[in-house]
Amino acid sequence: MNANEAEAAFEAVRNTLAWAGLSMLIVMIPGCLLAYHLARSDFFGKRVISALVSLPLVMPPTAAGYLLLRLFADNGPLGRKTLGVDLGILLDWKGVVLACSLMSMPLVVRTARLSFEGVNPRFEAMSRTLGRGRMRTFCTVTLPLAGRGLLAALILGFTRAVGEFGASVVLAGNIPGRTQTLASAIYSAQQAGRQFQADILLCVALFLGFVAIYASERLSLALGNGGRRG
Repeated sequence: MNANEAEAAFEAVRNTLAWAGLSMLIVMIPGCLLAYHLARSDFFGKRVISALVSLPLVMPPTAAGYLLLRLFADNGPLGRKTLGVDLGILLDWKGVVLACSLMSMPLVVRTARLSFEGVNPRFEAMSRTLGRGRMRTFCTVTLPLAGRGLLAALILGFTRAVGEFGASVVLAGNIPGRTQTLASAIYSAQQAGRQFQADILLCVALFLGFVAIYASERLSLALGNGGRRG
C-alpha cells in the first residue's frame, strides 16, 4: 500500500467516525424520547409506530437508500424543485449522515426502550409523590437508572452507523474524500485489487465492531446485575 492509498484509507476511517458520531448526535435525543414514550405509554397506533421505527432493520439497506433518494430527488417531496431550495443531500456527506441516522435509529430506539422498561415505575411514582414534575423525574430518576442501557444504545447505534454501506452508497455515492466510508472503501479496494488496503480496512472494521460489542455486553451485564440487586 503506497502513501496515497494509506492516506485515502485513513481519510475514509476518519470521515466514517466523524459522520457516525454526528448521526448519533442527531438520533440519540429523539430516539430516546421515542423509546421512553413507547416504553411508558399506551396509545392508538403504538404498534404501527414501533414497526415503522424498526423497519430499517429488516428491509434491504439499498431499498432504504433508494427511498431516501426518491424523497430528496429534484422532483421528490423534499427535492430542490418542490421546496425551492437545494438541501445538498445527494452525493454529499450530509447524505451519508442521513443514511447512517436512518439505519441506526432502530437499534437506538429498541435498546433504549428495553432500558427504560427495565426501570421500575415505582421509583418514578415515588418521585412524583415528592412533588417532582414529570420532566424533573425523567431527568433525575429515569435517566440515571437507565443510563447504562442508553450508553449501550449509543454504542450499538454508532457501530451500525460506522458499518453502513448500502443506503449511503445509493444516496451519497462512493466518492473518495467526499462521501466514501469505511465500508465503501473496503468495497472499492477489493474491486480494484488492492488486497492489502482492503485487509487493513477490514482489520479496522473488525476492531471497531469487537470493541463496541464487548462494551455493550459489559454494559448489559452490569445493567442486569443492577436490576437483580434492585
